[in-house]
Amino acid sequence: QMADPFLYDTGKRSHYGCLGHEVQVEHIKAYVCRPSFFTDKAVIVVHDIFGWLFPDTRYIVDLIAGHGYITICPDFFKGTEPWKTTDHWADFADWMKDHDPMKVDREADVVLKYLKEQCGAKKIGIIGFSWGGMAVHHLMLKNPQLTAGVSLYGIIRDSEERYNLLNPTFFIFGEKDHTISYDQITLLEEKLKQYCKVAYKIKVYPGQVHGFAQLKPEDMKPDDKPYIEEARKDMIDWIKMFV
Repeated sequence: QMADPFLYDTGKRSHYGCLGHEVQVEHIKAYVCRPSFFTDKAVIVVHDIFGWLFPDTRYIVDLIAGHGYITICPDFFKGTEPWKTTDHWADFADWMKDHDPMKVDREADVVLKYLKEQCGAKKIGIIGFSWGGMAVHHLMLKNPQLTAGVSLYGIIRDSEERYNLLNPTFFIFGEKDHTISYDQITLLEEKLKQYCKVAYKIKVYPGQVHGFAQLKPEDMKPDDKPYIEEARKDMIDWIKMFV
């Protein structure tokens, strides 16, 4: 039984003037934002089920670029439709079958090659939200080229090979996320203690729901704002420590 994913009002929240531009990287379109000065550090942002065009995700890309990173959000759905919210989510499981967050390796490789060869990136981190958080967890087990990762509220799939991370990874969760139970977070903590040989961190933010860390300032409720800002600062601090 899958819990209802967080319902965004994508219509009301679509006004954002982006600072970056779009590029074509082999078979993938991507949104890129660069800082105003030269850097050889980069961050890949993995979008959630609403895809690479979603304004809240582009806002985060611009935010990270502002901290001095070449930041790129590729279309991991490769031109196919992102999730379009419906009333009952009945077809969500079918949609997920065709959009598996564990099948992102080829696209990740294409983007890593672009960042290294076209942008001169020497150190590359990765951050992902929800669907993207699952993708980050997967990639941090498989891809040694990624120096550090931040997985935000990615559902945890339990299996023995899920915990031997290759490089430092930070897991961010909201306390009131109805897609991830507290037991799952506890399990993750126990298994990482057991299997993980690199730096990792798990943090749960009080009162926060699924998707909380992507909100633009004008969409934040006053009670949530401090936690959203803290999560973002923590996320960027983690990247800065390693990338």
